Amino acid sequence: MLDFLAENNHCGQAILGIVSRGNAIIAELLRLSEFVPNVFKLKDKVDQQKYGDIICDFSYFKGPEYYESKLEAKPELQDLDEEFRENNIEILTRFYLAFESVHKYIVDLNRYLDDLNEGVYIQQTLETVLLNEDGKQLLCESLYLYGVMLLVIDQKIEGEVRERMLVSYYRYSAARSSGDTNLDDICKLLRSTGYSSQPGAKRPPNYPESYFQRVPVSETFISMVVGRLRSDDIYNQVSSYPLPEHRSTALATQAAMLFICLYFDQSILNTQQAKMREIVDKYFPDNWVISIYMGITVNLAEAWEPYKAARTALNYTLDQANIKEQASRYAANVERLHPQVHQFLKEGYLTEEVILDHIPKLLNCLRDCNVAIRWLLLHTAETAYDLNNKRLRQIKEQVINDCRHNPKILFQFLLDTAQFEFVLKEMFKQMLSEKQAKWENYKKEGSERMAELAEVFSGVKPLTRVEKNENLQAWFREISKQISSLNYEDSTAAGRKTVQLIQALEEVQEFHQLESNLQVCQFLADTRKFLHQMIRTINIKEEVLITIHIVGDLSYAWQLIDSFTSIMQESIRVNPSMVTKLRATFLKLASALDLPLLRINQANSPDLLSVSEFYSGELVSYVRKVLQIIPESMFTSLAKIINLQIHNIIEVPTRLDKDKLRDYAQLGARYEVAKLTHAISIFTEGILMMKTTLVGIIKVDPKQLLEDGIRKELVRRVALALHRGLIFNPKAKHSELMPKLKDMKATMDGFYRSFEYIQDYVSIYGLKIWQEELSRMINYNVEQECNSFLRTKIQDWQSVYQSTHIPIPKFPPVDESVTFIGRLCREILRITDPKVTCYIPQLNTWYDTRTHQEITNNLLFSEIQGTLGTFGLNGLDKLLCFMIVKELQTFLGMIQKTILKDRTTVDAFKALLHTVSPVKGIVANANKVYSAAVTKTQKMWTAYLDAILKVGQMQILREQIANELRYSCKFDSKHLAAALENLNKALLADIEAHYQDPSLPYPKEDNTLLYDITAYLEAAGMQSPLNKIYITTKRLPYFPILNFLFLIAQFPKLQYIKNQGMVCKKAADQVDWPPLVLGLLTLLKQFHSRYTEQFLALIGQFIRSNMEQCTSQKIPEMPADVIGALMFLEDYVHYTNLPRRVVEAHVPSFIFDEFRTIP
Repeated sequence: MLDFLAENNHCGQAILGIVSRGNAIIAELLRLSEFVPNVFKLKDKVDQQKYGDIICDFSYFKGPEYYESKLEAKPELQDLDEEFRENNIEILTRFYLAFESVHKYIVDLNRYLDDLNEGVYIQQTLETVLLNEDGKQLLCESLYLYGVMLLVIDQKIEGEVRERMLVSYYRYSAARSSGDTNLDDICKLLRSTGYSSQPGAKRPPNYPESYFQRVPVSETFISMVVGRLRSDDIYNQVSSYPLPEHRSTALATQAAMLFICLYFDQSILNTQQAKMREIVDKYFPDNWVISIYMGITVNLAEAWEPYKAARTALNYTLDQANIKEQASRYAANVERLHPQVHQFLKEGYLTEEVILDHIPKLLNCLRDCNVAIRWLLLHTAETAYDLNNKRLRQIKEQVINDCRHNPKILFQFLLDTAQFEFVLKEMFKQMLSEKQAKWENYKKEGSERMAELAEVFSGVKPLTRVEKNENLQAWFREISKQISSLNYEDSTAAGRKTVQLIQALEEVQEFHQLESNLQVCQFLADTRKFLHQMIRTINIKEEVLITIHIVGDLSYAWQLIDSFTSIMQESIRVNPSMVTKLRATFLKLASALDLPLLRINQANSPDLLSVSEFYSGELVSYVRKVLQIIPESMFTSLAKIINLQIHNIIEVPTRLDKDKLRDYAQLGARYEVAKLTHAISIFTEGILMMKTTLVGIIKVDPKQLLEDGIRKELVRRVALALHRGLIFNPKAKHSELMPKLKDMKATMDGFYRSFEYIQDYVSIYGLKIWQEELSRMINYNVEQECNSFLRTKIQDWQSVYQSTHIPIPKFPPVDESVTFIGRLCREILRITDPKVTCYIPQLNTWYDTRTHQEITNNLLFSEIQGTLGTFGLNGLDKLLCFMIVKELQTFLGMIQKTILKDRTTVDAFKALLHTVSPVKGIVANANKVYSAAVTKTQKMWTAYLDAILKVGQMQILREQIANELRYSCKFDSKHLAAALENLNKALLADIEAHYQDPSLPYPKEDNTLLYDITAYLEAAGMQSPLNKIYITTKRLPYFPILNFLFLIAQFPKLQYIKNQGMVCKKAADQVDWPPLVLGLLTLLKQFHSRYTEQFLALIGQFIRSNMEQCTSQKIPEMPADVIGALMFLEDYVHYTNLPRRVVEAHVPSFIFDEFRTIP
């Protein structure tokens, strides 16, 4: 009959493909369960208030029109809904596809069963497939995997969350419009069951059997699968566990499958006592905690509580006497086996001879160890017992007491068993690889010995006192030929013949009285020894390795092993060389990957890589988690070293008096530093002893592991320091900014120095790691802070700065800012607020307008540079950009929604425009005309002024940051600064040349040169914040006249002082001039240049008209408003670096000359 799994057997390939897909689906569900967006859980009040109206469960389907109309009634809800869609549609689609694949899986399985019944597969029926060994396994697995999928979904993704995600997907995707979707069926299958994985949660009635019956499966199929699982050893595992007391362990995988499949036929669990008794007697006579898939554990005492027949049958297992017997037996086994394993692990004990002579003994020991570990790990696990259930609590206490449970002893036993298994397996692998070469070598040696003896009896060989004997000569020659003719390929015949040859050599020694000649005896003994070695070598079979692999399965502890993490870490901290034993345990855990990957591999599925990567990645993450104790301990020692270096050890001067030498020696402190440094190098040595290891399909390099661990610990500590160190109290009498920055600088300097100190002892590039991690951390925090300004947020899993192996910690916000960089930025904005401070550009200093005390100056940015480096300043700059954009967008929205919608205001604009046209002329009665226009529009200037000042203030800060970056770049990296400057000039020259002559080259669209150079220029501070376009704008009517009126409305609040410029008259009317000018410039820059032209023309007309009026009325002094307007034009030219002719086109130069003579 054709092999069931052959490629041309469609029946076998179809079910193999289904089972392979089942394993891949479970891996995807487990992977996705870690990425459930928190917002769908609606746990906190903030989320409930914000998203409660747009996230619905299946109640939505009762009246979708009602929900949609509720959204349409509120534009802000619609906007929130759209933003929510943009941020979540990608992850929702991924979840939906996973849910859809579960439904498709059971539909395909049902279709396959129908095809079998209808005879689509020639000569194959359900019965014949179940008679085939592979077919039987695959059909049982197909039903079992479906059950596991449903349980995994319910455990990992709560019912309400599933419903909300499915409804959101339905609303946001195109699925609602396409008719061929099976969304309804998926919703029916995955609607909430009422189950909760929270401890103490009540189990819903008829759960999970009602859940399993949502998509009907053939009853005949279920019955036959359960029948096979009840009666057969479908995986032939019993042969690897010959002892009867190991039977439940041998059938553990099958028992887990049967446990799941019984839920599809609840009548057996409820009423069929005989069958349940048979099942319990065969599979659960001595165990009641089982692992159903990749370490997901179930306690039968709890799971079968609602089912009468199952509960009754299990009572015999849960009888106190039986529990005591099992617990005591396994405790005694551990006490008996542990010394044996210790003995085997002694250096030099396990040699090839010992292994070959004692294979059965070693395998039996290994079996007993693994069975004991399995029982104890499962039955003493915290997670296996719900402590709210009195009966379970009693069972647990009894098990713990009767087996005298000590987690440390059990863990040590697991470590030693894993090490023993690893050593045995490696030695056996080596023996197997060398088997043929050794066998041939022994054969050659034996044959040559016989040939030499034949020559001895020829009488020619000069061996003393050996007479010529032709018969013996011929006989030994024949034996030599017989040995040479042994065939390695035919091991059975060769083995038999070898035994006969050994007997023949023993007989020849006795019958021919050859004992008298010692040399001949020696030759015969050597040959017999070689023949014995050949027999031993031929008995090295791969079956032993397979048995070790089956017996050593640790997949049941995939999740339970985490309970030993603290013990592992403590043992590593005390003895770093413990890592080598842990390596064997991790490799033993890696064997768990065989379970999900076997069928995927057999089916040649493309899912093999992603599933392997997922499980291998999970295991490597766990390895990293355990070994993280090494970097943690190193950093603890480092902190002590730095403390000693800073506070205790005095630096030795270059010249030193001899009598002061003892004072500077400080032997005690230096000895302490040396001791701590030695401890650090010992930790490093410990992790490097692990050697490069293949964990699943991921290669784990201990050096990389150490570096990643050091990076992770550095990131954790620095992030925590920045979070705690940069929290400000806005109500403090004096700003805490500078003191906190100074403290933070000292802390960061400590980290930096410690890294510099340690790098040689642990062989890492300290400076490189420091800069990479600090920049990543700051950029990530800036990204998170900027998310609040973005409609489409950058999630953690999308961020280029976040990493799974070296995660940057997130802290709960302490104020409106999300991160420390936001708090720092908002504190700077608070203390330099134009409403309470006055900025003097000549001194780069902010003063308090009331007390006239200095608040801060440009040294603030040097301090930030010293604390957070250029990355910190760059991050602040980027954040300020986002804030400016937000401010400008809000501001323009206000202009469009309020100012331009107000009829009176628009009429005032029209009237003034009519009066001042043409702008080249002079306005008659200027004072009256302008005052009237300002009075009519007075009420809207407060909000306008706030927005302009905020933008101006942020622009001043950006200018200061750019100055600091430019200065430090020229100071620290003059070659980089020069190269960037020249490249920038050259590029601009080329671009200008291209616009004059389009035949000249220009960077193509796909060329990233301009973007790349911009990033460098911004990092080096070679940019002009005032020339930046922050937002795209549309045409706005009356925009120049609006800004013109705003500006002249501010003049009465200001006065001109020669050495200070424009300052406010009264503290109550606080208007700070530099932010006002820069804010207006930035606003105008966002629009077409003709708006600026018209705005400047209106100011020019204002100056000329007022001067004309003064002249006609013979007023000798220049009016204050004219001085303000001229001052604005002077500053405009200064800040924009434009030639003077731009303003002199609107105002005659003699007026400027007169203005400069004002005392």
